[in-house]
Amino acid sequence: MGNPSVRICLLFFFIFHVFDITAFAKTFPEHPQIPEENADEQVTMIIVLSDQNLSKIKELIQKKYPEINICWEYKKTFTGFSVKGKKRDLDQLVKEPYIEHAEPVTTFQATVEESVPFIGGIDARGYFDAKDERLTGKGVKVAVIDTGIDYNHRDLQKNYQGGFDFVDQDKDPMETVAKDNSRTIHGTHVAGIIAANGKLKGVAPEASIIAYRALGPHGYGTTDQVIAAIEKSIEDQVDIVNLSLGNDVNGPDYPTSLALNRAVEEGITAVVSSGNSGPNIWTVGSPGTASKAISVGASTPPLDVKYLTLSGFQKKIPAESLFNSAPWTTIRGRIEYAGLGEKKDFKPSVKGKIALVKRGEITFAEKVKNAKSAGAQALIICNNMKGRFTGNLEEKLDFPVVSISKEDGEWLLKQLNEKSFIKTTIQIEKDRLAPFSSKGPVTVTWEVKPDLVAPGVAIDSTIPKGYMALQGTSMAAPHIAGAAALIKQKHPDWSPEQIKAAMMNTAKPLYDQNGRLYKVFEQGAGRIDILSAVQTRALIYPASLSFGQFHKNIGRKKKEITLTLENLSDQEKTFVFSKPHYQKGVQWQLPISVKVPANGKREVSVSIDVAPKSLREGLYDGTLVVTAGSQTIRLPYLFVVGEPNYPKIMGFEFGLADQGNMYHYELYLPQGADEFGIALYDPDTLTFKGFLDWQRNIPGGLLKRDISGQFKDIPNGVYKALIFAKKDGEESSYETTIILDKKILKSQ
Repeated sequence: MGNPSVRICLLFFFIFHVFDITAFAKTFPEHPQIPEENADEQVTMIIVLSDQNLSKIKELIQKKYPEINICWEYKKTFTGFSVKGKKRDLDQLVKEPYIEHAEPVTTFQATVEESVPFIGGIDARGYFDAKDERLTGKGVKVAVIDTGIDYNHRDLQKNYQGGFDFVDQDKDPMETVAKDNSRTIHGTHVAGIIAANGKLKGVAPEASIIAYRALGPHGYGTTDQVIAAIEKSIEDQVDIVNLSLGNDVNGPDYPTSLALNRAVEEGITAVVSSGNSGPNIWTVGSPGTASKAISVGASTPPLDVKYLTLSGFQKKIPAESLFNSAPWTTIRGRIEYAGLGEKKDFKPSVKGKIALVKRGEITFAEKVKNAKSAGAQALIICNNMKGRFTGNLEEKLDFPVVSISKEDGEWLLKQLNEKSFIKTTIQIEKDRLAPFSSKGPVTVTWEVKPDLVAPGVAIDSTIPKGYMALQGTSMAAPHIAGAAALIKQKHPDWSPEQIKAAMMNTAKPLYDQNGRLYKVFEQGAGRIDILSAVQTRALIYPASLSFGQFHKNIGRKKKEITLTLENLSDQEKTFVFSKPHYQKGVQWQLPISVKVPANGKREVSVSIDVAPKSLREGLYDGTLVVTAGSQTIRLPYLFVVGEPNYPKIMGFEFGLADQGNMYHYELYLPQGADEFGIALYDPDTLTFKGFLDWQRNIPGGLLKRDISGQFKDIPNGVYKALIFAKKDGEESSYETTIILDKKILKSQ
C-alpha cells in the first residue's frame, strides 16, 4: 500500500478503502461530545434483581412508573423481568433498590449424512443402555430454542413432542412460513441434525424434540424472548437444550449467559454455538460465554476443498462455494474484474471468462444474475472485510460461485492483466477449524471457550418441506446436543458437568494445515468423538482449567483448582499426571498419581505458581495430560499475565453493506465502551465535519452496524477519521482514512 499508484488503483477498484495510518502529519483537535440521547426513545431492558423482591418491584413500577410495561417475568433462570418504556423512566428505574444488573435487549440471529458417521454417531448406535436398548437418544428430551421447526416434515414428525412460540405467544412453534424473504428454515435444520429420523438420520434419531420458537421472521429474536424460552425449558424439565444463536457480546455476565448457567444448575445440559465472527480471537459471544454451558465451535468434516491458482504464481487461494449455486468443479479460464457486480460493471469482454467482483451494495443473487446475463462462465466474490466469508444465494441459481477473502481478492487485483488465467485444484481436507468459527477466550473471567468443536461446514439437513446444506457454528452445536442425548440415555443419572466432561475428556485435538496444534481458545478440548465419549471409563471435571489473571504489579501468586477424578470401571484405576513443559516464571504443583477405587471418585488439587514479572503480558494456554489406565485425558488450560496484548479498539473495517443505500462497519471493543464515536475531520485542516456514527453503553465484544448512506451535513470526500471509545473515564482511539461516495449508493 506504500506505492501511490497502487493505492489510487485500489481506490478505483474498491470505490473506497480503509487503511491504517501510523501517524498523521497534524494532531487531531479534541473531538466534540457525542450527541445527547433521546430520553423519549422506547427501550426494552432486562432487569436482574438482587433478591426475591419481584412483587415489591412490580408494585413500585405500577405506582411510580405507570408508563413502563413488564413484558416477561423470570423466576427460574434468575429473579427479574424484561420491561419496555421511555429511556428516561428506565434510567430512573435501574437506580431503585434491589436491582442488581440491567442490560438493554439485543438481537439474536439464527446465526448430516456425512458428519454424523464422521464423529462416531452411527457407531455409537451399536452400544446399549441399562435397559439393553440401542443408543439412539430414546427417552431423552431435547429443547431447540430457535426459529421453530416444521413439525410436519417427514423426518421430524415422529420426534416432535410439542413446544411454545414466544414470538406469537401461542403453542404453535412452526417456522415462519411467509412467502417473502422473512421465512425461516434455521430451527428445522438444527432439529434435523439432532434427531432427524427418516430419509436422514440425525445424531440421536429417537430423541424427543421440544420446539421453542424464540426467533421470528428473518431469524431475529430478542434477549427477553430467548430467556423466556430458557425459563420454559426448566419448567418443562427437558434434558438437553440447544441454542444455535448468539450475539457479539463477549461477556460472562450477560443475562442470557446467566440464564443458561441457571438452567445447567437445574440439571439441563446446555449446548450453544460460539458464533460466526471468526477468525479473530475475543469473538465468542453470549450465551456462548456461559461458564457452565457447552460452547461449540465449527470444524470441517471431510470436504473437497477448492484452491484457485493464478497463472505465473504458486499461491493457492482457498475458495468456498456459495450455497444454492451450481457446483464449482475444475473450472479454469481467463479472469476479469467487474467491480461490485452491477450490470454496468460487466463489459462485453467478460463473456466466457471468470468474473471477479467485490462483496457489497447488492445481494449475492443479483451479482450472479448479472454475471450470467453478461455471459461469464463463473463468478468469484471477494470479501469487503478482513478474512473469508461463507454465504447463501437468496435463491437457487444454476451458476458456479465461490467466495474468497478480502486479502486474496486484493492480491488478485494487483496481479490481474488481460492474459490472467485461473485454474482450480481440489484437495480432500478434514478436521480443520472453520475460518468463521468464533474464538475465545471470554473477557473478564478469561475462561476457555469454545469448549469443543464439531462439524459445521456444508452440513446437509432438514428444512421446511425439503433438505439443504448450511454451515456455521449453528450447525456444529446440534451435533454436540445429539451426542449429549446419547450419553444421557446411557447414563440417565449423570449431571451436565459429567456429560460435558465425557465429551471434552475424549475429544480429538485438531491441527492446522501447517501441523500447528490449534490454541485452546480456538478449539477447546478438540473435536467431538462420540464413540470415545460413550465408551469412556474415566472422567475428570471441570474439563478445562481457567486460572484467571496475574497482574504484573504484584509478586508471585498461586492459584488452585479442585478436580474430581471419577473411575467408571469395576476395578481400581490410577490417574497419573504429567507436568507441562517447563516455562520460566511458572511452577505447577500436581499430584504424581492418584488411585481411585472402582466406581468411585476422589478430589485432588492442581495449582500454578506464577511470577508475573518474569513473563511477557498476554495469554498462556496449553494442555494438562492425565492418563487413567489405557485412557489419555487432555485438560485445556489458560491464564493471563497482565493486560492481554490487544488494543482496546481493534479490527475496524468499513465498506458497503450487502443492501443498497447503506454502509457497514465493524470493530471489536473487548472491554466495551461508555461512549463510542466515529468522528470525521477534513484531511487538510483537521476541521471537525461530523459524526459518522455514535453510541453509548456498548457491551464488550464485536460491534457491527449498517448505517444509512445519507448524511445531511457530510458531503462526498476523503476524511480522516478518529474512532474513539471511552471506558471508566479513559479514552482509547484509532486513526484511519475513510472515503465516502454517495454516488455509488442507490437512492431510496
